[in-house]
Amino acid sequence: MAEEINKRTSDNPALDPDLDAPDQPGLEFAQLGAGCFWGVELAFLRIEGVTKTEVGYSQGHVPDPDYKLVVRIQFNPSVCPYTKLLSVFWSRHDPTTLNRQGGDVGTQYRSGIYYYNDTQARLAVESKEAKQSEVKDKQIVTEILPAKRFYRAEEDHQQYLEKGGLFGMKQSADKGCNHPIRCYG
Repeated sequence: MAEEINKRTSDNPALDPDLDAPDQPGLEFAQLGAGCFWGVELAFLRIEGVTKTEVGYSQGHVPDPDYKLVVRIQFNPSVCPYTKLLSVFWSRHDPTTLNRQGGDVGTQYRSGIYYYNDTQARLAVESKEAKQSEVKDKQIVTEILPAKRFYRAEEDHQQYLEKGGLFGMKQSADKGCNHPIRCYG
């Protein structure tokens, strides 16, 4: 799997793997899609070992897109194992609704885990199987695919809820904070 991640796949840059590198050695990226990215991003920011989050777009077919909302997380795996990120991912959305989260409908709101290496791919599959055993009566529709090129969203979308969101009500991104997350502020 890792071999397919680390090479250019076509003349279309949107289809290429995400070849960005974390800010420091020893850090890794995770890329997850769970509907509207603002609340999910804040949940990840609160985790000890997460050093940076960016919201943006990926997994599409058009360069410089505004589709397939994802959060790219930079984390220290010795402090925050990838499985912790997956646990928060599953807790923050409904993985049984295809292309929908609450009132948000469309392919950009799909549930997805986009891996950077073989270990992430294996852990993603294992976590999906475990989640499926919990929700026996519904089918998990979360896709698991190699991470494609990441297109960072506009600055006003970054840490949106921490900045105050729609209503100017700032929400804490402090590590360990467990205050409820209000999705639009």
